[in-house]
Amino acid sequence: MDNKKQTKGFDNKNRSNRKFNKGNSSSRNRQGGFSSGRSGNGSRGNNSSSRFSNNRGSSNRNSNRGFGRGRSNGRRGGGRNRQKSGVTIPIEKLINKRIESVEEVAYKPMFTVDDLPIDQQIKNNIAKKGFNNLTPIQDKAIPAIAVGQDVVGIADTGSGKTAAFLIPAIQKAMKNPEKKTLIVTPTRELALQINKEFRSLSLGTNIFSVVCIGGTDIKNQKFFLQKRHNFVIGTPGRLLDLINQKALKTKDFDTLVLDEVDRMLDMGFIDDVDKIIKSLPEYRQTLFFSATSSKQVETLMRKFLAVDFAKFSVKKRDTSKNVDQDIVPIQNLEQKVDKLLEILSKTEVEKTIIFVRTKRFADKLSNDLYKNGHKVATLHGDKSQSHRKRSLDQFKYNKVSILVATDVAARGLDIPDVTHVINYDVPENYDDYIHRIGRTGRADNTGYALTFVHASQVDRKMLEQLNANAA
Repeated sequence: MDNKKQTKGFDNKNRSNRKFNKGNSSSRNRQGGFSSGRSGNGSRGNNSSSRFSNNRGSSNRNSNRGFGRGRSNGRRGGGRNRQKSGVTIPIEKLINKRIESVEEVAYKPMFTVDDLPIDQQIKNNIAKKGFNNLTPIQDKAIPAIAVGQDVVGIADTGSGKTAAFLIPAIQKAMKNPEKKTLIVTPTRELALQINKEFRSLSLGTNIFSVVCIGGTDIKNQKFFLQKRHNFVIGTPGRLLDLINQKALKTKDFDTLVLDEVDRMLDMGFIDDVDKIIKSLPEYRQTLFFSATSSKQVETLMRKFLAVDFAKFSVKKRDTSKNVDQDIVPIQNLEQKVDKLLEILSKTEVEKTIIFVRTKRFADKLSNDLYKNGHKVATLHGDKSQSHRKRSLDQFKYNKVSILVATDVAARGLDIPDVTHVINYDVPENYDDYIHRIGRTGRADNTGYALTFVHASQVDRKMLEQLNANAA
């Protein structure tokens, strides 16, 4: 239900200790404000090295025959040539011209940063990041979280969701050092990015975090969990391992944050999340944040949240108004390869993420693009953590101009100045499409999203129009 009780000023009554629903123990577009993706200092436990324990697999067959043949051994079902026969996204949703700059009514926040009931040190850290105003999701969610209410926040990527839950949680820990927050994310990259934002917001507060993710040394994580900390940020598989080994004492945590809930469901983490929540105290504050919602997510929320939770949705549209979206019809797989090379040869294609469905084909495509003279890096779940970090850094700092990735890169990553997103394979669903193309058109920059589709899926009139536009 939507929160209709928010008023100017803050009710300091602590509302975190109350009964939950039955069965709840299972389971830079800044908009003038501040959002995640800035570096800071002073956190513990930011470790990274080998294999990814939280991979839940991708398609088990390689439908990408562009540069060669081969098959992936992922867990999730697939089928030969899935792109041709298995697309479930209406073609018209893949074509959307960006909205030219028009004068919009500026959002007028109810609160300012100075109004927030937070320590001056946190306000100083916010100021150091160069932000003066609250984004819509921050303006709505922070006051509710500050008084202990369960919150669901639905907002676009780059809208400041991370700061919306970190700021009040850091304040809670400063006020009472016994308070602890557990943040669960679907991917290692998102966990590391949240920790980076945490470090910048908590600088000088003497509040510390531990990052617990797969592909890193679990012994180091156990060591830091024995030290003083108020935040644990991690992925479901590794968190559950630490809980089972009694290294992570979840009974000490009174705040739970589930970030990118829909992605966790998509990746098959629901059982792990259910077990983690069962281990937490019954009386706790629970926060759900995501860029999309669904019936499955709604069901999960109502199972785990208090009866009087507040829901804030500040999404204006499914996809960014700054992204010009179009399709690339192809007749056969050989033409698909030629089209990709043609697109990449254009001077305006400067910094590109190419999304494919399988991990094995991501490697294959990267190798062949490299042989064709392109500077390219690869990102998927079978790569070691050190390799994934190196690939992201190379792409982020313009050492390479192309990143070939599976959907592991589609969520939460804030990489500046990405000019193009190319869906070499159509994503499994529209939510994944939204997150993929959300990597471009950020911070008021113009972005372009191109999706390869088989010509048989495009009606004749649309195909004629596309050919006319290309001429």
